[in-house]
Amino acid sequence: MAKSILITGCSTGIGYDAAHTMHKRGWQVFATCRQQKDCDRLQSEGLTSFVLDYEDEASITAAIETCLTATGGTLDALFNNGAYAIPGPVEDLTRNALRANFEANFFGHFDLINQLMPTFRKQGRGRIVNCSSLLGMTALRYRGSYNATKFALEAMTDTLRLELRDTDIKAILIEPGPIKTDFRKNAIIQFDKWVDWENSQLRDLYEKSLLNMLKKVGTGKDSGELGPEAVTAALIKAVESSRPNPRYFVTWPTRLTSTIRRLLPTRWSDAIFAHF
Repeated sequence: MAKSILITGCSTGIGYDAAHTMHKRGWQVFATCRQQKDCDRLQSEGLTSFVLDYEDEASITAAIETCLTATGGTLDALFNNGAYAIPGPVEDLTRNALRANFEANFFGHFDLINQLMPTFRKQGRGRIVNCSSLLGMTALRYRGSYNATKFALEAMTDTLRLELRDTDIKAILIEPGPIKTDFRKNAIIQFDKWVDWENSQLRDLYEKSLLNMLKKVGTGKDSGELGPEAVTAALIKAVESSRPNPRYFVTWPTRLTSTIRRLLPTRWSDAIFAHF
């Protein structure tokens, strides 16, 4: 019987590539999206797809029921991938903006995990793979909300890994750097929704440079950028290796960032990261 995996955020990018690749490898893939129209498109491409929105508790429960009904009550792996950013200076991020971002990038992930834990416990095994980020290790300017959600994701995943140490349920982090996706385009939508820059104390800074930086969608390739298939390669190792690593770094900027944070004093690393 094929192994089964639930993947979130499959409309584009990392989740889309992961869903198709795992399906080709013989896995029973449940490819979820936030919007029904994206699920319909994936279904037309031969995938099993239905709605799962991290910000909607009922959709999480319904998605799990759909998975377990299809498999007869088991699930081999979960890939928590869906997330978005709200770019902007910390002082311009409202409570509601932060609350929404944490619902999608953090609370929903662990609500999904915790609702699946009885299944993993009962079957005595499972792989929980959380997609973090270079920004889960190092904070960069004007990315405070996303930094915070990914730092929290890393902390909770590390805690879960320790708590599951004596079981065959593995909690694993994938930490991508720059990956070619629609992430920045989606972030611009969130910026326009949540950041009232025209009434900000930093309006002059926005007009001089910040708007161009935050809303820039480049046509070229960022340094170290890889395609989403690089993340899928790490996912394959995480769910198919008999002894998976606790962390998988994807792209050289992620590996370099980890080294800088470990080896340099904070003031030195701040001097480096303040340029990004």
